[in-house]
Amino acid sequence: MSAVRATFTLGRIAGVRIGVNWSVALVFALIASGLAAGRLPEAYPDRAWPLYLLVGLGAALVFFASLLAHELAHAVVARRHGVGVDDIVLWLLGGATRMRTEAPDPRAELRIAGSGPLVSLLLGVAFALLTWLLDTTGAAGLLVESTAWLAAINLLLAAFNVIPAAPLDGGRLLRAFLWRRTGDRLRATEGASTAGRVFGWVLVGLGLWQFLWTTWFGGLWLALIGWFLVMAASQEGRQARVRELVAGVAVRDTMTPDPVSVPERLTVDHLLSDPSLMPRHTAFPVTGDDGTRPKGLVTLDGAGGVPEERRARTTVAEIMRPLPETRVAGPDEALADLLPRLEPGAEHRVLVVDRGGRLVGIVSPSDVNRTIRRMATRPRPDQPART
Repeated sequence: MSAVRATFTLGRIAGVRIGVNWSVALVFALIASGLAAGRLPEAYPDRAWPLYLLVGLGAALVFFASLLAHELAHAVVARRHGVGVDDIVLWLLGGATRMRTEAPDPRAELRIAGSGPLVSLLLGVAFALLTWLLDTTGAAGLLVESTAWLAAINLLLAAFNVIPAAPLDGGRLLRAFLWRRTGDRLRATEGASTAGRVFGWVLVGLGLWQFLWTTWFGGLWLALIGWFLVMAASQEGRQARVRELVAGVAVRDTMTPDPVSVPERLTVDHLLSDPSLMPRHTAFPVTGDDGTRPKGLVTLDGAGGVPEERRARTTVAEIMRPLPETRVAGPDEALADLLPRLEPGAEHRVLVVDRGGRLVGIVSPSDVNRTIRRMATRPRPDQPART
């Protein structure tokens, strides 16, 4: 889930950045066209086609608002339990809420995971009541049909999400149960991950069978969902093992200390021509006039995208990724808590800033991989060291 990237940002709600992946446009179009060309004219024929399209677009928009409400519930409850939230991204298969740390205990895990399906359930019931109310008052048939669809899709979303298989919310609920029962977070995560892989392969097999035997193209969509669940569940299992491996390791033990930084007034031309900067790094922290307080992050790819005729008069401050959009960590923060926020790409380097707001280091995926390899070669406490 964490690998899902936002193509653009809609804004912030309660301080949480809301992003949208390009794949949402595809799903939006499929939902709107499916309603406008299928369900709505079948239920109420002889209406003008622009009216079908308008109602279909409106229903699709409300559906994605429902998805956002589902994810915001996770974010709000997570914050109440001391778990920071980086962002929410809407994408092809729903939504993803990226949290900075894991739940502190099984009870918090249960509440965070259960909040999303609960909101979807409440929305489904609310739309069902609205459908009944509109129908009894003689409202327009297309409006009644669209609210009925919204009721059904939200109830379906709630039911699907509580299936006990990672990475679904039900997988988190299963992990909370196993965690409380065994007292072992890693074993609980591996149990939920295994359940997710099994469920995913079942969906893949069912989807392919439907496609091959009935030529129903919806079977391919079902198989795609199953494949995603298999991959995501496997990733959760790997991440849990890595977290266990680096338990007790601080960010300061992994970061590259005193990184090479560039002043915000430096021109792009200077950045690309300075031999002391190239080709040692692909991204640089940008600092203010004092040279210690970070302002953002600039990449060589971003600088190279500036037309040559503009490079001499364009500063790195104009093309950098500003600090609010750059991942930041403290030197004493647990590396395990930083892992969910790491992504490939130079633009996703993590700046390490002390309590005084001064830049003290930078973390890249290669830094983390180096630490993981080092920790993997260390003998376990219950194993004698090799001689």
